[in-house]
Amino acid sequence: MTSEPDLEIVIAHYNEDLSWLREDAKTCTIYSKGGEKAAPPQSHIAIPNIGREGHTFLYHIIERYDTLADVTLFLQGHVDDHFSITFDEVQERARKTQPGQVTTFPYRDLETFDHWDGIPWNEYPSWKKWSSMSNSVKAARTPAEYWQLFFPGKAVPDSVGFQPGALFAVRKEDIHQHPRSVYQLIMQEFFSGDMAHVNPETGHLMERYWQAIFSPEYICWNKATDTSKAERNQWGQRARGRWHVTPRGLEVDEATIHPKDRVVQYVLIVS
Repeated sequence: MTSEPDLEIVIAHYNEDLSWLREDAKTCTIYSKGGEKAAPPQSHIAIPNIGREGHTFLYHIIERYDTLADVTLFLQGHVDDHFSITFDEVQERARKTQPGQVTTFPYRDLETFDHWDGIPWNEYPSWKKWSSMSNSVKAARTPAEYWQLFFPGKAVPDSVGFQPGALFAVRKEDIHQHPRSVYQLIMQEFFSGDMAHVNPETGHLMERYWQAIFSPEYICWNKATDTSKAERNQWGQRARGRWHVTPRGLEVDEATIHPKDRVVQYVLIVS
């Protein structure tokens, strides 16, 4: 009989109420960025308030690279605006993550990211609030330049798919497909110097890169000609390259709402 994989829950906390963790807090690693006044009552590790949740997750990967759990479930301090299933169900489904899979916890379809020359925030009112929070610092390079820096020798894809909110579970095998030095380079470029800011634009790029870092299923090399909602992969999300495209000019993008309890898994396809 196969034993259950070891699961570690990583929480990116600022000032959120973590009472929803209940007894599960004992098995969590909580990184708090809110300072002493906002610190949670649960055991936690205080780190600088920079880089949004992307910096927190990256920090954990680098610090725990040699001692990662079989499966790591990365969550933010406030989750009920992202999914409505119980926390027990979230953990159960995270444990079922197989080698070569990334389990995401969406409230909507994956988004398409293809703004490799830079995110035109002003053309997307539904995104604009994030770029203006706390006087966001503009990235020093284009998304394409960062991609080529992190993955030298690899072409810039047509697009990548990402899950808004960055709530996901991943196996250590899939994290370990890249050496620690790759994550250290991403940390240095995305969250040091001028980017060591509460809301750097690179934090938003990190949100868009996570799935593509762990699985080629999230990378599309050729432009899809049809974005029909009817075309789905076996996990219910629109098939590769047919992810949701955010319309320009909308204040609110409803996208495609999933059933409340749907969790999506992507399988690594080895060519």
